[in-house]
Amino acid sequence: MTPIRLLLADDHPIVRAGLRAVLESEPDIVVVDDVATAEAAIERAQNGDIDVVLMDLQFGTGLGGIAATGHIAALPAAPRVVVLTTYDTEADIIAAVEAGAAGYLLKDAPPEELIAAVRAAAAGQSALAPTVTGRLMDRVRTPATSLSAREAQVLTLVADGLSNEDIAQRLFVSQATIKSHLVHIFAKLDADSRTAAVATAVRRGLIRRGGP
Repeated sequence: MTPIRLLLADDHPIVRAGLRAVLESEPDIVVVDDVATAEAAIERAQNGDIDVVLMDLQFGTGLGGIAATGHIAALPAAPRVVVLTTYDTEADIIAAVEAGAAGYLLKDAPPEELIAAVRAAAAGQSALAPTVTGRLMDRVRTPATSLSAREAQVLTLVADGLSNEDIAQRLFVSQATIKSHLVHIFAKLDADSRTAAVATAVRRGLIRRGGP
């Protein structure tokens, strides 16, 4: 049996050590390397000897996990990326899937679920945590109240305290475009203010404070 060659990308050494211990206990999985930054994950994935990358979303500095996932997914013969994070908000999930992630798991998942996800990703299948699948199904069932990826991005920046002008500059669009997004966001969330929209979105798990 050819083992699944795995790369771990997480900025916490203890997390990487714990994941390595769990995964290397399986006869069909080999942890080829582990790295502490998204940039190092991209560089390491370019060597062509990785089948699956376990990718954190939040790194201390530099690129985030979603940006790194997009870079890796665009590589020739790209390894499959499974996001492993503490964040289960809809905005993070959608952004990761759109970036090319083959799976999305939470760090409190039991070891057997993590191992099964790695094997599924290596086999070309999707590997989503049950809670993540539930969020995606809710999005399909109630599209009228779900935020688009851009709307979630705008509202996350609102939650960070940015003005319409600041958000427009950050996203390279006009202030009128931002105002239009906010009108749609308020309608979807039945909110009458920026504060109320943020509070509703956070409560429903559509965004998280602090951004991806």
